[in-house]
Amino acid sequence: MPAKKSLGQHWLNDRSILEAIVDFGGITKDDTVLEIGPGQGSLTSVLLRRAKQVVAVEVDPVLAAKLPGMFPGKRLSLHRQDILAFNLNGLPPGYKVAANLPYYLTGKIIRLLLEAANPPQDAVLLVQKEVAERLAAGPGKLSLSGVAAQFYCRVSLGPLVNAELFSPPPKVDSRAVRLLRRRPAEWPHADPKTYFKVVKAGFSAPRKQLR
Repeated sequence: MPAKKSLGQHWLNDRSILEAIVDFGGITKDDTVLEIGPGQGSLTSVLLRRAKQVVAVEVDPVLAAKLPGMFPGKRLSLHRQDILAFNLNGLPPGYKVAANLPYYLTGKIIRLLLEAANPPQDAVLLVQKEVAERLAAGPGKLSLSGVAAQFYCRVSLGPLVNAELFSPPPKVDSRAVRLLRRRPAEWPHADPKTYFKVVKAGFSAPRKQLR
């Protein structure tokens, strides 16, 4: 099925890469996994072999109609919906996320996961390489997105995926990034609102990086 440019669709079908991403995400047979944008089901098939249950949210009506028939059984729950409107509170505590994110929605989806009332315990996301590295950046190179991600999560970088492995190939390479949720006791400041107010003030400086 042709990818829809309007939805930022780029199919990744390389089984070894998909297995490596799921390995990196630490997904096990006890996990409920939220898959954002399952598309043609390539990652879904790997997740169903590893996890207890997969909750897939797909906005494309054609793909959403096909997926249940591709994976019959009770371990896949398919929701035809925009992930930004999906109710994360309906997921069990401790759920995980796995996704090949559309580039144009990456920032909004990551913010949704970070700030949710019922956030994922762990997330493995395939995103634009530059974005992944920005999220995991160290002192002196931190962007606002990196500060936010590292406030809530322990961030680590995973497999690099060259653009030519996608169909159609995007203009840039991708990389997996893992966001392992911190306990509130580990947060660098007790009050996130106060913390981010100070951080945003710091980023109003011309260089927009924190040391």
